Amino acid sequence: MRLWPAVLALLLAGCATEMDRRGRTETRVDVKYLAKTEIDRIADANRSEVVDGLLLIADKLYKRNPKEWRKSGQASRDAAVDKLRRRHFHSWPELGGRREGQAAALAFTEVYDGDRVAALVFGLLTMVDAAFEHKEDFYILDGLNETKLFNCARNMEIAIWKLGNDRNAAGQLLLLSNELDPANRNLSFEREFGRQTGLLDFMARIVADRNGRTLSRLTHSVVSGIFLPVSFLK
Repeated sequence: MRLWPAVLALLLAGCATEMDRRGRTETRVDVKYLAKTEIDRIADANRSEVVDGLLLIADKLYKRNPKEWRKSGQASRDAAVDKLRRRHFHSWPELGGRREGQAAALAFTEVYDGDRVAALVFGLLTMVDAAFEHKEDFYILDGLNETKLFNCARNMEIAIWKLGNDRNAAGQLLLLSNELDPANRNLSFEREFGRQTGLLDFMARIVADRNGRTLSRLTHSVVSGIFLPVSFLK
């Protein structure tokens, strides 16, 4: 009998009542919602928020570093961001097929002469894709791995640290982000990366609880500058 409340909740979530021209009401059931739990819907929203947040960061980085989007051969900053939204692997031959941490690390390699913003954000976006098992819609039978989500969150912290610390031989930041000048202070990058970290940590805790596991916060210093693996975790 305990099954009925859960079944009823799913039925109600998938129902929509509409009124026709004669004033009669009709209830329709969207079958896909019958296969979705609350956690699935949270996963949908969480992934979408993180992806949108990273694209916002890309746009902000391009504003601070306009020479980077021009390297990509795009007609505008918006076009460069849209290219990241589509994130086709073959679109950046200069990445040499790299993705996730390997792609993101190129943004902070002094000898790299490609679009540094694209390398960083493409790397982070593909980490998120891997953490969410390369899916955009989640259903009852879909499983997520809390360690992948946790590592992805730590990589956001590493990215913001590297943006504020990695410099070339002349002492210049490889990518401009936060503005620390007291007369024109701007920490919006740090706040946005912090939001992505919080979203991923929240999802990791939910998944760990659903999987009946305890999420252990392993010590990993962001100062190491090494992005944690995501795809290759089981």
